[in-house]
Amino acid sequence: MSATTTHDEHHDDHGPDKGIMRWITTTNHKDIGTLYLFFALAMLFVGGAMSLVIRAELFQPGLQFVNPDFFNQMTTMHALIMVFGMIMPAFVGFANWMVPMMIGAPDMALPRLNNWSFWILPFAGTMLLSTLFMDGGGPASGWTLYPPLVLQTGDALPFAIFAVHLLGVSSIMGAINIIVTIMNMRAPGMTLMKMPLFVWTWLITAYLLIAVMPVLAGGVTMLLTDAFFGTSFFQAAGGGDPVLFQHIFWFFGHPEVYIIILPAFGIISQIIPTFSRKPLFGNDSMIYATASIAFLSFIVWAHHMFTVGMPLAGQLFFMLSTMLIAVPTGVKVFNWTSTMWKGSLSFETPMLFALAFLFLFTIGGFSGLMLAIVPADFQYHDSYFVVAHFHYVLVPGALFGAIAGAYFWMPKWTGHMYNETLGKVHFWLSAIFVNVLFFPQHFLGLAGMPRRIPDYATQFADFNAISTIGAFGFGFTQLLFVYIVIKCVRGGEKATAQVWDGAEGLEWTVPSPAPYHTFEDAPEVR
Repeated sequence: MSATTTHDEHHDDHGPDKGIMRWITTTNHKDIGTLYLFFALAMLFVGGAMSLVIRAELFQPGLQFVNPDFFNQMTTMHALIMVFGMIMPAFVGFANWMVPMMIGAPDMALPRLNNWSFWILPFAGTMLLSTLFMDGGGPASGWTLYPPLVLQTGDALPFAIFAVHLLGVSSIMGAINIIVTIMNMRAPGMTLMKMPLFVWTWLITAYLLIAVMPVLAGGVTMLLTDAFFGTSFFQAAGGGDPVLFQHIFWFFGHPEVYIIILPAFGIISQIIPTFSRKPLFGNDSMIYATASIAFLSFIVWAHHMFTVGMPLAGQLFFMLSTMLIAVPTGVKVFNWTSTMWKGSLSFETPMLFALAFLFLFTIGGFSGLMLAIVPADFQYHDSYFVVAHFHYVLVPGALFGAIAGAYFWMPKWTGHMYNETLGKVHFWLSAIFVNVLFFPQHFLGLAGMPRRIPDYATQFADFNAISTIGAFGFGFTQLLFVYIVIKCVRGGEKATAQVWDGAEGLEWTVPSPAPYHTFEDAPEVR
């Protein structure tokens, strides 16, 4: 089926559902995928604006623009918005659009649940942001919400915790929907091992979500009862232990970082074979590697906590199990590289972002391996080196994966080609500025600059200035991406059935049935 046909079917004959009500009441996976993606794009700029507040304050030593309390609220809110409001909804949007098409299903299995899981998000996001305007301001404890610091938040705390609950409910419902769709709605002959890698990564991610979101919910509920109901789960004065919260949080938090990166792995696994004109090298081993990563993510959580005073046996276990994760991850990197070996490569925008992902995500992986070494981690812990590490995983990793996927599938979604020249400009500016932004932070951390501080000693001034210039460059470059997307959606060169010359990806060949916008439109199932 041609991308053009998909577009025409999509926009003709909406019956009575024209205008805004179509988007509010839709149960069609393509519409809901689009809603998720545009919501994520909006949150990218909300969270990005917060990061620019942080970087503007750190441009020079001394206190410039904001007071330290507000600075800490910005670091906390930037992280929560980016993780729960931007990158996770973006990948759920990709799943909504692509999973039914890739497995030959007419829609998601639970379309009304699908609609609900999206519409919880704007309300949860608004509630989270509203805490900034309450007495005492929002939580100022980092995204980890560590007690006893977070218990000093005041009026905003229950709102922030309820917002986190709602975001978690949305994630769990989306995950259930994806699992049921993949397990029950594959086309005849579509066995599990024949599924595209993107579908596999999302199946595994969905199981991770269902396993760990309730753990976070339990942890923040205990915080709530500590703050308002006189319990002492985490308060030492009442016999509690603040380190207990760290264990609960990171048992959620470490699988969470794989929830964020695995769908990006799936997208890259679709793009690299397409632009190499070769099938993915070692397809089955990629599936097993993804499953291994997911399993190992549950037994490494305390590598975030080497400095809390755990026993030597604990340090050794978490150090070695963390290093073990490098093995399946290395398998993936080598397989992607082998896919390109002797391929007929071309370097359109999606491929450029995929290659940047491959190279820069690997840098993030190597710095993670450094952090896994216990005696070294005592030096790196809570320094800017950690900030550099996880941003290399999350920005040129997860975010570049999402952008690559958007360029790759935009012609299929809209029926139009985006402007390739502008896409390449967007890529080169993003790739340069992301390194100007985050690479100097490795040096800052190794030189001893702690994270989450609004002011710093003068010896850190130069690298901070460079980092801030990179931040503003990277942030404003993303406005170009918005322009490219809007221009593509509104029209442009018609996309052909086989957009990427010689593309072998299954996503172009599985027929996608005409969408139904509500249950009333759908034929009766007999």
